[in-house]
Amino acid sequence: MLDIKFIREHVDFVKKAMLSRNKNVDFEQLLQWDNERKIIIEETESLRLKRNKLSEKVGNIKRDRKDPPADLLKEINELRYTIQQQEKQLLMIENQMEDFLLTLPNIPDESVPLGKDEKDNKVIKFVGEPKKFSFKPKHHWEIGEKLGILDFATAAKISGSRFAVLKNEGCALERAIISFFLDTHKEKGYKEIMTPYLVNRTSMLGTGQLPKFEEEAFKCANDDLYLISTAEIPVTNIYRDDVLDETNLPQKLISYSACFRREAGTYGKDTKGLIRNHQFNKVELVKFVKPETSNNELESLVLDAVNVLELLELPYRVVLLSSGDMGFTSAKTYDLEVWLAGDFAYREISSCSNFKDFQARRMNIKVKYKNKKKEFLHTLNGSGVAVGRTFAAILEYYQQEDGSVIIPEVLRKYTNFEVIKPKK
Repeated sequence: MLDIKFIREHVDFVKKAMLSRNKNVDFEQLLQWDNERKIIIEETESLRLKRNKLSEKVGNIKRDRKDPPADLLKEINELRYTIQQQEKQLLMIENQMEDFLLTLPNIPDESVPLGKDEKDNKVIKFVGEPKKFSFKPKHHWEIGEKLGILDFATAAKISGSRFAVLKNEGCALERAIISFFLDTHKEKGYKEIMTPYLVNRTSMLGTGQLPKFEEEAFKCANDDLYLISTAEIPVTNIYRDDVLDETNLPQKLISYSACFRREAGTYGKDTKGLIRNHQFNKVELVKFVKPETSNNELESLVLDAVNVLELLELPYRVVLLSSGDMGFTSAKTYDLEVWLAGDFAYREISSCSNFKDFQARRMNIKVKYKNKKKEFLHTLNGSGVAVGRTFAAILEYYQQEDGSVIIPEVLRKYTNFEVIKPKK
C-alpha cells in the first residue's frame, strides 16, 4: 500500500508512476477525503477538549455536593453525541481511503525500464548454452508420459484439466528437486519454515493478493479461507503487526509448499504439461530487510535463485521487467527464464522481487533502529525455484534419443538413480 502522506506531497510524481504501470488514476477524490479526514480529526479533538473541560467542571460541582446545572449536562451530552457522529464519519472516510489505496500498484524503482508490457523488458544476461540435439527434442509431457512418470489423463479424470499425476521415478524426481532446493538454500543462510496452505483474508490483503487477484484465488466459502498461490503469503504474514530489531535483520526464510491458482484469463495458454497448472509445488525465498539494504538484497536474492539452475546445469537468462509488466506489489522484479528444449524458448521459472515497504505498510511490519526510530521495513521474495517447471526443464534438456532421461548429477544422491529409462 502506498503512503497517503507521500501521495499528498508528491501527487504528480505518483500519478506519473501509475501511468507507467498502465493505470490512469485521478487522485482528486482521495485528496478530498484526506482533507476532510484532517478537518474532522481537528474538530473532534477540539470537541473532546471542550467536553473534558465541562466534565471537569461537573466533577468540581459534585465535589461541592451540589447538583450540576441541567444545561451544563445537556451541553456535555450534545458534545458526546456530536463526537460519536464525527467518529462514524471519520471511520467511513478512512474506509473509503483504504479501499482506494488498496487498488493502487506499487511505484516502480527508478532503475526499472519504462514500458507497457513484456516487449519492453530488458534481458540482463544469458547463462549456459542451449544444447544442440542430434534429433528433434520432445516436449516434457511427451517424454514423461512415455516414461510412465507423468499421467495427465488420470489427473483430468480425478480433478479436471491443468492437473498432473506423478508416478514411479517421477515422484522421486519431484521430491529430489524439492530437497535439493531446500538444502542448497539453507547452506546460504535461509531458515526453513513450513506454514499452512490455507490463510485468512487479512493475510491475502497483507501481501497484495486481494483485492486485485480475487479471481485467481481458490476460496473455501464456508470458512472464509483461501488456498495459497505461493508460500510468500503465509511466510510474509508471520511478522504481521511486529516490530523487528535492526540487529535481527535481514531475516531470510525458505519454505516449500504446494501452490494453487485458478489461472484465470489464461484460457488456451500452456494447456499441456506442467507449465501452468492449478496445483504445483514451489520453494519460496522470503526476506525481511532494512530499507537501506533492500536493493542489494534483491541482487543477492537473484544470485541465490539462479545458483540452483547453475548447479543443475540448465541454461537460463535473467530479465529485468518493465514497469508495465511487473506484478501489482512489486517495485522491481527480475524474471529468471529457463531454457525449454521442446519449446526452443526460454520460459519463466522464478520471479525475484523487491516490494520495498508496500507489503510491510499493509501488514504493519516495522524495524526498530538503535536510536529507537521505527519505520516500515522492506520485504522481498523469489521462487527458489518453481519445482514443476524445473521438472519439465530437466526432462527436456536431459532427454536422450532412445527416450530416456539422464538425472543431473546434483540430484542423484536424492533419487538414488542416474537415469529414467523407457518401460519395456
